[in-house]
Amino acid sequence: MTSIEITPEERSELARALGDALNPLARAVRSRETGLPENRMWNADPAEVALSALATWKVVDTEVKRLTAIAAATAGSYGASYEQLGAAWGITRQGARKKWPEARPAAPHGMLELFGGTAELEQEAESGDWRWAGVGADGARGAADRGYPTKEEAAARAGAFLGEHAAP
Repeated sequence: MTSIEITPEERSELARALGDALNPLARAVRSRETGLPENRMWNADPAEVALSALATWKVVDTEVKRLTAIAAATAGSYGASYEQLGAAWGITRQGARKKWPEARPAAPHGMLELFGGTAELEQEAESGDWRWAGVGADGARGAADRGYPTKEEAAARAGAFLGEHAAP
């Protein structure tokens, strides 16, 4: 897993930018809660003011989670694996799959019919590797013992199996 580090200067600038972005929303939330005009809405018990800020951060947190899911789904739609998504977020492949179960499109598949037999090709969602499983014309069953990096390579291996088990 990769952890992205930021410098103290970047952290300070980020905090300043987030504060600047949060203030208009915090003012609107606080004004709605109190019914006070903007110039008086912060005149209250410090705990109430801090709780208003906390409630506003919750709104931001929810929006960040939504935008994060969109970013993960976009990366997945362009072929990023759960391993890559996890690395970007600093979690495991399994953690990424649990966090964003819809980030990867359904695994593609295909059917191969040769020499009187059939084989199904399927791409693994997590690794992106291709596997095959088939039945030869003679009734022999076979499957990939490992994943292949391309659909074409898996199809070639499946085709070789079907050729070896063609009808007499």
